[in-house]
Amino acid sequence: MSSVGPFITKALAMVEVETTKLRRDPTEVLSRAIQPALWMLVFGQVMARTRAIHTGNLPYLDFMAPGILAQSVLFTSIFYGLSAIWEKDLGILQKYLVSPVPRAALVTGKALSAGVRGMIQAVFVYALSLALGVHLNFNPIQFIGALLAILLGAAFFSTFSLIIACIVKSRERFMGIGQVLTMPLFFASNAIYPINMMPGWLQVVSHMNPLSYQVDLLRSTMIVGGIQTFSVGADLLVLFGSTVVAILIAAKLYPSLAQ
Repeated sequence: MSSVGPFITKALAMVEVETTKLRRDPTEVLSRAIQPALWMLVFGQVMARTRAIHTGNLPYLDFMAPGILAQSVLFTSIFYGLSAIWEKDLGILQKYLVSPVPRAALVTGKALSAGVRGMIQAVFVYALSLALGVHLNFNPIQFIGALLAILLGAAFFSTFSLIIACIVKSRERFMGIGQVLTMPLFFASNAIYPINMMPGWLQVVSHMNPLSYQVDLLRSTMIVGGIQTFSVGADLLVLFGSTVVAILIAAKLYPSLAQ
């Protein structure tokens, strides 16, 4: 237990480093808000009028808002490994690796900082949802659950991104892989339509997709009367377990990125 405190301190120091970058360039956050706005204002409004997707007693925009928030977190986090490649090229990564900070603390700090970015994305999506009349749940316990879903989802996908960066070690290859992964992850989840509408094979893929569990947890905590495919326990178990495994793998591979 005596080693937990220093580990957390070092991870939080990395969070401070990463968030400082964000404060110096807030335009990235603003630009990331455009995509979820387009999805909700255009796609969401059209699909709500067509009533083509059956979501029970839940209005389609209410159903869709948690999915778009999860998508926003995914798209921000999945390219997180690109910054690690930049750090390698600038010589910053080498300085991290010769420091006494455990590799797992470095990776955990980066994962938590991705969670901070996810929280900022949530502010935009929550504000837009309110403007569109989405029935948001502001019960303190439910709200904390939604924040936890954002944090775990961002932590997993950013760490997964770091693993990819450690393997490919090239900006060009990383960008190609990142582009290939984002849309299949999004469309093979329950973000914009229920799982029971999917063909059988896609339902299997969706059940193996961590994004589905993040959306499910967000939908049950963010929306009044939000429907749930799995359970809160299953959602938390999958998200937390996936994040821990990803951090352990990334911590093992992280030094190889400098080679």
